[in-house]
Amino acid sequence: MSAIPGRALHYVFKIGDRAKNAFFFRQILGMKVLRHEEFKEGCDAECNGPYDNRWSKTMVGYGPEDSHFVIELTYNYGVSSYKMGNDFGGVTIHSTEILSQAAKHSYPVQKVAGKGSLLTSPDGYKFYVIEQPAASSDPVQSVELNVSNLQTSRKYWHELLQMQLLDENKQSLRLSYGGTQATLQITEIKEPLDRAKAYGRIAFAIPSAKQPPLHEAVKAANGTILKPLITLDTPGKATVSVLILADPDGHEICFVDEEGFGELSQVEPDGDARLDKYIAKDPFQPK
Repeated sequence: MSAIPGRALHYVFKIGDRAKNAFFFRQILGMKVLRHEEFKEGCDAECNGPYDNRWSKTMVGYGPEDSHFVIELTYNYGVSSYKMGNDFGGVTIHSTEILSQAAKHSYPVQKVAGKGSLLTSPDGYKFYVIEQPAASSDPVQSVELNVSNLQTSRKYWHELLQMQLLDENKQSLRLSYGGTQATLQITEIKEPLDRAKAYGRIAFAIPSAKQPPLHEAVKAANGTILKPLITLDTPGKATVSVLILADPDGHEICFVDEEGFGELSQVEPDGDARLDKYIAKDPFQPK
């Protein structure tokens, strides 16, 4: 299999209260709603987790998905919370505005040595803020996943999935598919890894022609394939092909075709308004 020209897209969080999360991501982190989609039944690729019910997807970030790493917020109607594990390390953001916004709204901030200022989302997801201007157009610098064995993870992410190894020490790896995109940090922890119920999923875009060879390479390596290549439809939008994998610790990884995703992920001018409309009419949303 030749080298993969990949691009980091987003990380998926399951959320329990859309109103609280809308406030946190918009007013505190300063992200924008890029698109909002509603679904009547569960996703064939389990994008919303193992739930076959009505759910919504809200993409938030600092700019369009074709040039920024963003966050996907999945909300399952009627599910108010998810048990948090220790598999997700956090998102690191470079910003000179977030801490002042947090102070303005009296949002709690904790200093963490070597990692900046910690803000925790309403569902418990960690965001580390480095108070400096972003080196590129995207303030999101990295996403951290915790693993049980660094060398096993190195072999999987670097050798099998062909991510470039940017930095390495005894505790962690930093990887990327290139360019100025957000990097992936893999950190080994001593305690047993627990994905619990709040586990997420990281997504990358690759050319559609690269999906079958990747599928075959993972199969040949006896890697975990959660969903073989399938197509997903979004009403009124482009169809995409996706391959869902799991690393040795069970971290879910989505490889979507760049061509279809480029069409699917266009910014919706009314995304904010649509999110607010569905929050207001949600029978499960606290009033």
